[in-house]
Amino acid sequence: MSTTAAASGQMPAPVPLRDDAAVIGLVGLAHASSHFAHLLLPPLFPVFAQEFGLSFSQLGFLMTVFFVISGTGQASAGFLVDKVGARPVLFASFVSFICACLAGYFAQGYWGLMLVAMFAGLGNAPFHPVDFSILNQRVSTHRLGYAFSAHGLSGNLGWALTPVFLLFFTAWQGWRSGYLAAALMYACILAVLVAKRAHLKTEVVRRAADAPKGSDVAFLRLPVVWWCFAFFLLSTMTLAVVQNFASPIMQAMHGVSFESATTMITAYMLAGALGMFVGGFVAARVPAATDRVVAGSMGAGAVLIVVAATGWLGGFGSMAMLAATGFAVGIGGPSRDMMIKKATPKGATGRVYGTVYSGLDTGFAIAPLIYGFFMDRALYTATLLLAAVFLALSVVAALGVGKRTNSGTTPERLRALPFSLREGDNASARRRSERDVRWHGLLRGHRFFERISA
Repeated sequence: MSTTAAASGQMPAPVPLRDDAAVIGLVGLAHASSHFAHLLLPPLFPVFAQEFGLSFSQLGFLMTVFFVISGTGQASAGFLVDKVGARPVLFASFVSFICACLAGYFAQGYWGLMLVAMFAGLGNAPFHPVDFSILNQRVSTHRLGYAFSAHGLSGNLGWALTPVFLLFFTAWQGWRSGYLAAALMYACILAVLVAKRAHLKTEVVRRAADAPKGSDVAFLRLPVVWWCFAFFLLSTMTLAVVQNFASPIMQAMHGVSFESATTMITAYMLAGALGMFVGGFVAARVPAATDRVVAGSMGAGAVLIVVAATGWLGGFGSMAMLAATGFAVGIGGPSRDMMIKKATPKGATGRVYGTVYSGLDTGFAIAPLIYGFFMDRALYTATLLLAAVFLALSVVAALGVGKRTNSGTTPERLRALPFSLREGDNASARRRSERDVRWHGLLRGHRFFERISA
């Protein structure tokens, strides 16, 4: 466990592969579950539009609500994870997912769907600070590239599973049954994580006695953090098209069936998962070139989307191009996470990942409003071309991150923020830690999860 060892100044003891694999597997399962929640609503947009008489703009706004809550919550959750640990926050997220699924089961109209978006967004908020805090602390350094690959791959598998899962139950017993089944699935996964909770414990960061005022947010003065934020914002605005609108775009432009168009989304996610797998080896072999790997992947993806937008290849050819985009972007995923790790000051993992990955949620929040405007006016080609432009701009952001991490210009004084890791679970230290946290209501809500995770 490299973080703890580094904090003590000792050489890390060899960690058995089995232990690292257990951590990677549990975090991957949790990450897949969070990505599953991203698509609790979009695959059923055509159903909701017909049953509740909703426009694409109204449906897109549901995802804006989801990602506004997730994005603002993610930035805050990074501080909470550093203060109380990743494990109790993770358990609380699964309770939110269960509530989101039950809200979907009982939904009677637009506001019922809004509850789904709100609960799912709240549950999704802490996942990147939680996941990367656990991985960076508990997985051996030389296996982190593979850990990040498995993390990204599991997320894509979660995305790929959701449309198939919901459409299966929709065809079998109606769309409400899919939400009930999803609630049961989340409850089972939560039970597994609680049973294996020893693998998920992270050390808590506390303020140094001589820490200056405002040191908690000193990392925000690093320009590289905001370049990372911009990268996630731009690249995610492309992914939002595939998740939310690729199905109706393909139906409108080429007359493909609803089932075929929805399957294309699953193909995109599976291709992305394969790209993540390949990208893990790339990240492990060329760790010094992470920015260039990411830039090349995003650039290739932008070209493929342009080809799909032209419609030259027909319906299935265009869908194949969009699926191939998932593979191209997926290759850059592990290198992207290694790139962010380079930009992270020591002792601030939760806060930096929370802030940086909130760019992802911001992109998802903005994109449906922009694309919904074009979709309501039947500007389908323009919608895809705009997505390609955003992905091309993310290339510039990736190279900007690389310039600031590879050149060694990150100030050393911000590389060593005034925090230290503590081992054990001293009660008085925990009380001091809790008093430092602004969100006392959130902490009261997490105490139950802290007890079951002890």
